[in-house]
Amino acid sequence: MNKADTFEFYRRLAETNPAPVTELEYGNHFQLLVAVVLSAQATDVGVNKATRALFEIVKTPEQMVALGEEGLKAHIKTIGLFNSKAKNVIALSEALIERHGSEVPQDRDALTALPGVGRKTANVVLNAAFGAETFAVDTHIFRVGNRTGLAPGRTVIDVERALDKGTPGPFRVHGHHWLILHGRYICKARRPECWRCPVADLCRFKPKPAGPDAPIPKAAKKHRANKPAPARKKRAPAKTAAPVASG
Repeated sequence: MNKADTFEFYRRLAETNPAPVTELEYGNHFQLLVAVVLSAQATDVGVNKATRALFEIVKTPEQMVALGEEGLKAHIKTIGLFNSKAKNVIALSEALIERHGSEVPQDRDALTALPGVGRKTANVVLNAAFGAETFAVDTHIFRVGNRTGLAPGRTVIDVERALDKGTPGPFRVHGHHWLILHGRYICKARRPECWRCPVADLCRFKPKPAGPDAPIPKAAKKHRANKPAPARKKRAPAKTAAPVASG
């Protein structure tokens, strides 16, 4: 997608939703960090259901540590991978107390050093909490970037770099949320709702479904396979023959 089309793409998304925000519910930066960690391989709706009662009693890392791993599990047991997530949340709470004075750091390296926090989680927190110009590439943003031609890439880091390089200045802070919401509600995986898409004429996805009841074109079905390429596995070193003893 060229620069003019990219600008127009974002301009239209901004026009439809001038001030997008995360759909996760939270009251402070610590609660946001916890919610984002819990949202891995889970829906925001499911996380919000679990954290409403939790965040009534836990607002600080100290309160989370006092609640303990088992107490936390009781609140988040409806979320996938809750056992490992509970362990990570308690550990990251302890790390925040010990290393950062109970404050959520504004640095990506410091965030990714916390248990259970990867690059995507760090980028979400930096953007939503501190207004950083970051792009947290999840399955929705990866799909939108590739389908539309806005930011093609084989891996999430490829798409992130393309977005970071190509997103015009006025749209950099909210770009992450516009793209994730567009992917979640319009540019859906199984049936993209192209007939009501504000950027359909700029998008390279073809052929586009004509309406909610129209059959999905075969080429569109093929295009569904826009998933991040799996990480390459390291090859095991080749076995060498044992040396033959000389006599």
